[in-house]
Order: sequence, then structure tokens, then C-alpha cells
Amino acid sequence: MKFDKFFLSEDLLRNLNDNGFFRTTDIQFKAIPSILKGEDVLAIAQTGTGKTAAFAIPIINTIHEQKTSKRSNGVKCLVMVPTRELAQQIGEVFNMLCKHTKVKAFAVFGGVEHDRQIEKLQGGLDIVIATPGRMYDLIHHGHLELRYVTTLVLDEADRMLDLGFIDEVKIIKRKLVQRHQTLFFSATINPEIKKLAYSQVNSSAIRIQIAPEDPISKNVTHYVMFVETDDKRFFLAEYLNQNPDGKFVIFVRTKVRAERVANAIAKLNISALTMHGDKEQQERSDVMKQFRANESRILIATDISARGIDINDVTHVINYDLPEKPENYVHRIGRTGRGMNKGLAISFCSKEEKPLLEEIEKLIKKDITVFNVSKNEYKAVIEAPPPKKEGMNFQELIAYEESLMQPRRKKKRKT
Repeated sequence: MKFDKFFLSEDLLRNLNDNGFFRTTDIQFKAIPSILKGEDVLAIAQTGTGKTAAFAIPIINTIHEQKTSKRSNGVKCLVMVPTRELAQQIGEVFNMLCKHTKVKAFAVFGGVEHDRQIEKLQGGLDIVIATPGRMYDLIHHGHLELRYVTTLVLDEADRMLDLGFIDEVKIIKRKLVQRHQTLFFSATINPEIKKLAYSQVNSSAIRIQIAPEDPISKNVTHYVMFVETDDKRFFLAEYLNQNPDGKFVIFVRTKVRAERVANAIAKLNISALTMHGDKEQQERSDVMKQFRANESRILIATDISARGIDINDVTHVINYDLPEKPENYVHRIGRTGRGMNKGLAISFCSKEEKPLLEEIEKLIKKDITVFNVSKNEYKAVIEAPPPKKEGMNFQELIAYEESLMQPRRKKKRKT
């Protein structure tokens, strides 16, 4: 359906056309009319379906048509999201769609100076996007006034639950003065999320569920490769070298592991960016900018970063470590196969991780195809001589080769 069928303002339609928004996705088609009517909405839609625009478009349209001038009387809408990257990403979507309207939006997140953000809030905003922790901090110190808020958006609510933000969400909701509209968006649904959702929206809320029988995109092909933990780095390097034109997001379990994997493949002459919670906000922004610009084709990330990686040309997701929560598998692989693009998800599974694989297959209601590797192929990969870096002196070369051999020696001692 075309967006002009919703009778949106001419200024907003101009923004949509300028940015290539011509027809709705399923979630937009189903959510926009209810949000325009002021109804509460509970929406379950997997990542990459266009859900940010599904709530941004009607919110901007309503505020734009209600305003008599470009001056704001106060914040009308709060959008709460689980991570800094997602706040920044959603802020960019709002600002893009607000361009020719009377509406002003701003994303607030940690890792940057408070003063500039506080100055922006005092300058007159209509929409504030933030993580619950930062939003609560601004409210607590009197920098964010809630008396005019009429719309509350909880995006990626399942991830906010995982990260322990729900107490802040409930406190902020209780502080809202006016009767307000609540829009609850989640990529997954389970009894805990369902209970949370119905505690936030009213009893007459419109429920929307996209692809309820299949939590994963049909654009993604899935494989699992059974690889011993110590051998994963060799298989990763081999796979990356075999796919020189691919763009990869590689998921690991911890921030320490992200750096270790990056260092391990660097020794094999493969460079990669890393994204995790130990990086300052400016570093994280720079990493995403480089990855978007294809200055590097490989990004190694932890789960906390998964929701903020919204890049359409990612061809592969590699689960170097299987996630401990099966729901995170869905969010990880959602980084590829976005829009109309096809994607490939490869999971490395060690013996210890087989119970995790079973939980993932139970969640997605299908068996993941096994990528078989013969014993000879396996041996060839892990025993292939690694390329040597140019310009190494003798001592560096010895240290380099010893570091590569260390896991193999540990394995021999066990036998």
C-alpha cells in the first residue's frame, strides 16, 4: 500500500518520497492506522521488517498536525530502547522523517557529555529517544519534563527485559501525568514478555503479530558446523578467506572474547573491527561508520550490540559462539537477509554447545542443516601453515608461531 493512502501531511510524504519510502511493509500497513487513531498497540515483529518507521511515521504526523508553530511546548513522545546504538539509529530515522515538518527529535544516550544533551532538551524538543537508564537519569535531575507526554514507545522490549531495564521503564511510565498512548514493540514473544506487555498497554490494545509461526526471516539460510572450541579460529579464517566479497558480522559471547578472536585472525592476516560494551561511545560510532562505509568487511560483536547493527548489505552472520539464550540467535541472524536481500547464517558448535543448539532449534521450530566437513578437510584446515606477517623480525616470528601452536599443544597434553 502507498503511504499517501493514510492521508499523511504533505511535508511528511515529501520526506518519505525523498528517502525511498513508497510502499508499506506488513508491520507498517497494520500498525500505522491504529497509531494514528491514538490506540495502544502491542506489536510482535522480527527485526528488519520496518517497525521503526511503523511507529515513527504516525507519531511525527500527529505532532506535526497538532503544532501551530515550530516552537515546542514540551516533549510529546518518549521512545525507550535497550542500547545506545539503537537509540542513535532510531534517532537518525526520526530526524530523516522530521526534516520538512515542524517536529524536532533527539536521541539521548550514554558515553557522551551530558551538557550538550541537556542543552538540546532545553531548546525545545517534541520527541526524545533514549535508553531507560539515561532517560531516568535526566528525569530524576529535572532535565526532562513529562507533563506534555502523550505517547510512550517501548521498542525491543524483550531486550530491555534481558538487560534489567524494566524497573526504570515502570518508574518512568508511572511518572507520566497525562493519559497516554503506549506502543509496545518486541521481536520475540514468550510468557514473560506477554505478561510485561499486558502490564504496559491497556486492555483494548491492538495486537499485531507478523510471521507468528516463524520467528526467523525466510531470506536467511542456516547452517551449523561442528567444530572444537580450539579449532574455531582456523575455520573462521578459512571461511573468511573463501568468501572475499562477503560482509560479515561475527558474534561472540563476551567482550574479552571479541578482542581475542580479532587478535587471533589478525595473526592470520585478516583484519576486523570489534563492537562491545567496553568501547566508548565515540569508538562505537566510529566502528559503525567504518563498517557501513565498507572500510572493513568484518565486524566482531557481542549480543549487546546486535540490535543496533542495522546495515542492509551484511551477507553473512557467523555465530562463533552459540548464544546462551536461544532468543538471541533470532536477533543475531536478523543482521543479515534484511529487506529483500538474501543472507547466510553459519554457526560453529562445539561438543559443549550442543544443548544450546537444541534450544535454538526448539525455538525456531526446525533443525538447522549440518555443514559436513570430512576428517581430511578438518585436518587440512587446522594444520594449514599460517601466513606470516610482512616485516617481522626473528624474535617476533618465533613468538608469533608459538602463540599459534599453543592450543594444539594443550590438546596433546590432554591425550
